[in-house]
Amino acid sequence: MANAPVDRIPAAKVITDPAALGRYQHDEAEWAPYGMPLAVVRPRSAEEVRNVVRFCLAHEVPVIARGAGTGLSGGANAVDGAVILSFEDMNQVLRIDTDERYAVVQPGVVNDDLRAACAEQGLWYPPDPASSPWSTIGGNVATNAGGMCCVKYGVTRDYVLELEMVNGRGELVRVGRRTAKGVAGYDLAGLMVGSEGTLGVITEITVRLRPSRPLERTVAGYFDSVVDAGEAVSAVTAAGIIPSALELVDRHCLAAVDAWKNMGLSADANVVLLGRIDTPGAEGDAEAERMRECFEKAGAGWAVVSTDQQEADALFQARRLAYPALERLGPLLTEDVCVPRMALPEMLRRIEEISQRHDIHVANVAHAGDGNLHPLIITKAGDEAAKARAQLVFDEILDEAIALGGTVTGEHGVGLLKMAGMDKELGEAVLGMHHAVKSALDPAGIFNPGKVVAVRQQ
Repeated sequence: MANAPVDRIPAAKVITDPAALGRYQHDEAEWAPYGMPLAVVRPRSAEEVRNVVRFCLAHEVPVIARGAGTGLSGGANAVDGAVILSFEDMNQVLRIDTDERYAVVQPGVVNDDLRAACAEQGLWYPPDPASSPWSTIGGNVATNAGGMCCVKYGVTRDYVLELEMVNGRGELVRVGRRTAKGVAGYDLAGLMVGSEGTLGVITEITVRLRPSRPLERTVAGYFDSVVDAGEAVSAVTAAGIIPSALELVDRHCLAAVDAWKNMGLSADANVVLLGRIDTPGAEGDAEAERMRECFEKAGAGWAVVSTDQQEADALFQARRLAYPALERLGPLLTEDVCVPRMALPEMLRRIEEISQRHDIHVANVAHAGDGNLHPLIITKAGDEAAKARAQLVFDEILDEAIALGGTVTGEHGVGLLKMAGMDKELGEAVLGMHHAVKSALDPAGIFNPGKVVAVRQQ
């Protein structure tokens, strides 16, 4: 890579040693394929990113942007001969404007670090994926990440105001705006959110902030089955209650967390439903009680509005620990389907039926309040027959989500694992529109090739 714009980057920021490249080859999607990159570059500025992209354009080299590598769809996986742009060194919160309520950050800023910096100024950045202690804002933007509170406060796209990016011609440009309103031109910033690095490389992000959130009341319910818990979610929706979080954790996840952290949760319940209400004052108290009643009427063996904040926080911490706890048991194939909230009980019923029919262990956690389910398909390492059945389970769950009017991914992204499912969901005409956008904004085809909207072999 000598005698090119990238030699303006210090040698220490360019990694070519095969032994060191290994940790940049793939994300957390264990079943997604990956290749060997030509090099990893750790830029420190937007200008360095632009120089790398221009070099790659001139030499027809693929470019793959990478945050923390916490993705679950293979979206950041290397392809052979690619240059990986790792944003671990572009990790600064550049500005927090308390008057206009926005923050300007580099893409390598960790989600929880931004939230902590905002809290010091009496402000709040709501999107909170379960990976928030590790995942980066750039990666969150790439997949349009959600989280626990998005049932009330929305997903990453709802908070992105402006982006600085390097486009498919190697130009450093800005899209979007920082004003409260603006409709000049197409919403190119919105288009970039969720594009998974296939349309350009984001170098700076301006996000909308909210005032510090109100105190929350936690409602917990224990259920005998995931279907009963799903019925409780539908009841909450039908009652017009808008929780600040509504999460489902099944017995498999509870047992895995207990085995790891000894929290003692699985002894009391097969399924836990966790709701939160942050409406202030007496109105919030009444909403919390109504939610508790919805849980009880749907069949909860125990339902309570918690008065112990430490205990309530521990329950939500168990929800965040579900994925890493299960990961300790063997290779995971992680789903991310989203269905209409009233269809949640039926989707959970269908997942259980698919699991039993194929004799594959499927654990369930869910952002239940917005119909976003994360079935976790578990197999033993080295069991190829089980792995083949697990792939059938994965595909059938996608099909059932589409059949119920849902989508194959609510927040993890398409990456490599959901490409066939997206084909089914969108249909030929809409896929053609996606391909046209990709060709227009990435005419050389260098940005994250082979992912999301890549032309499929017939």
